[in-house]
Amino acid sequence: MRNKKPPFEITNRMIDYIAEIAELLGKLNATAALSSNPTLRRNNRIRTIHGSLAIEQNTLSLEQVTAVLNGKHVLAPPKDIAEVKNAYEIYERLDELAPYSVDDLLTAHGIMTRGLVEESGVFRTRPVGVVDSEGHVLHFGTLPQYVPDLVMELLDWAKTSEVHMLIRSCVFHYELELIYPFADGNGRVGRLWHTLLLSQWNPAFAWLPVESIIHDRQQEYYAAINASNNAGESTLFIEFMLSAIKASLMDAISTSDEMSDGKMDKTTLRWNKIQEYLKTHDYIMNADVRELFGVSAATANRILVGFTAARKLARYHDSGHWVYKLVENNLYVRGETL
Repeated sequence: MRNKKPPFEITNRMIDYIAEIAELLGKLNATAALSSNPTLRRNNRIRTIHGSLAIEQNTLSLEQVTAVLNGKHVLAPPKDIAEVKNAYEIYERLDELAPYSVDDLLTAHGIMTRGLVEESGVFRTRPVGVVDSEGHVLHFGTLPQYVPDLVMELLDWAKTSEVHMLIRSCVFHYELELIYPFADGNGRVGRLWHTLLLSQWNPAFAWLPVESIIHDRQQEYYAAINASNNAGESTLFIEFMLSAIKASLMDAISTSDEMSDGKMDKTTLRWNKIQEYLKTHDYIMNADVRELFGVSAATANRILVGFTAARKLARYHDSGHWVYKLVENNLYVRGETL
């Protein structure tokens, strides 16, 4: 039946999340950080791609993904590198996609999986069982002969429903995973389309790395899917995704604060201090940053990752530890890439 409502309930927790997300969006938009800072947008896009692919067992680190997209040579499985390039291409074309078009959905899948799977850009033609990392069958995908109609029905519902887009996009994400329309790449396309739907409601979502938060909470993500499967409706998954969206906005606001004029001076001071340290040392480690700035290990890691993403430092492995060196002449020195 066309436009049949997928099963879910709107809970008080969802309503609270929507109110909190709206407030956070107002704060983020007030800073104009995403609209005025192309570096921040690019960094967020890279985090999005790394997070979404890492969920699917792509082995590249955030630094390696950054290097690939900066045109550097990275020693990694060719499949993983191709996944990064494909994902970046389709996310960069996000504003060209019509969110309720089955043709665009297939086009997105074709780009995302180009050169990686046999059935790329088409619905699968064989039955599949969806398994977890240990090989346990979670559920069986829709029989292939019913997939096209069910996907079109889901797109029609998403287009015509009056449910708030924050909830509607979560429902679409879950139901697409349940149908499992493709031989491979369902999770990547589902998360891409979730972002696309949200960006139609508020353009800021095109640049928010929600996928990065999902990766950080990957076990919760799959637990929410499994719990919803067992319940026969997507309520628990919606609540989880709204919490992830809220966390992504909080992270974005924190990052934009750090890149404000006052904090930009702090970043410059930190970089100057790291440069001074590296004049007398071959490399710098997390422990060194903690001691230099009196910060936690997590904050030290964010500092190092930030300067690596900015191509000021290069990370490599030495005697079982990650160490960082200055980038010279825009090339990684003794690092993972050249």
